[in-house]
Amino acid sequence: MSDPENQQPVAVLTFAASDPSGGAGLQADVLTLASMGCHPLSVVTAITVQDTVGVESFLAVDPDWVADQARCILEDIPVAAFKIGMLGSIEIVTVIAEVVSDYPDIPLVLDPVFASGRGDEFAGDEMVAAIRELLVPQSTVITPNTIELRRLAQEDDEEAGSDLGELARHLLDIGCEYVLVTGTHEATPEVINTLYHRDGLVRSDSWQRLPGSYHGSGCTLASALAANLARGLEMTEAVYEAQDYTWQALQYGFRLGMGQYIPDRLFWAREEAGEVERD
Repeated sequence: MSDPENQQPVAVLTFAASDPSGGAGLQADVLTLASMGCHPLSVVTAITVQDTVGVESFLAVDPDWVADQARCILEDIPVAAFKIGMLGSIEIVTVIAEVVSDYPDIPLVLDPVFASGRGDEFAGDEMVAAIRELLVPQSTVITPNTIELRRLAQEDDEEAGSDLGELARHLLDIGCEYVLVTGTHEATPEVINTLYHRDGLVRSDSWQRLPGSYHGSGCTLASALAANLARGLEMTEAVYEAQDYTWQALQYGFRLGMGQYIPDRLFWAREEAGEVERD
């Protein structure tokens, strides 16, 4: 008889907002982490009113509740990685920064969610500044799209320029170890994702640009990366495997509502069952 202790999945703790559509946020994180063989632990940072079209409103959770959720579970279960998504308020940024500072050896994946795919605003300039000051220096890897990168890195310097490498260098100088810039918002034939380290460019990967738009693609990528780091992959391999998983989830995405496609985070199960044709 096998020893169940040796078959336990590693646990990943995600801080994110709840999305009732199941496309993004906490639900996307949980699905992705579980799909990749990890046990998802979750801290709710905000409650949203949204569907596949866009976000109507959101309510940030009391910051003490956010801290209590995290500390309660961290005192009980060993965590192999952190993933941070939408935070909801400056106060929540502060308390999460305090929590993760007590666990400096645990990899931290920061997905700086400042707006929805439709452009619904989640973070004002003060909150972006708080994330830059309190969370970026503690991050193992940050996964911004190019819009988020420019906003997070540029600060008050209007002459910062548009070179992605320079902007990534700005964040690396603040203290994070890696920056994975995603090119979904750039006008390029293929999506080009680029990983930067303090020593320079690490890797650049090109992916077929799929038609349509997707709800929760960034959440999926960041969670997949957190899962890979939790499972012990080194950064370059973890980044590639996370991209590959995300691209396949998007390729097999489905449109349940009237808005964006939802990535199929369980595509491998449907593939085995022969149910992977896109609508």
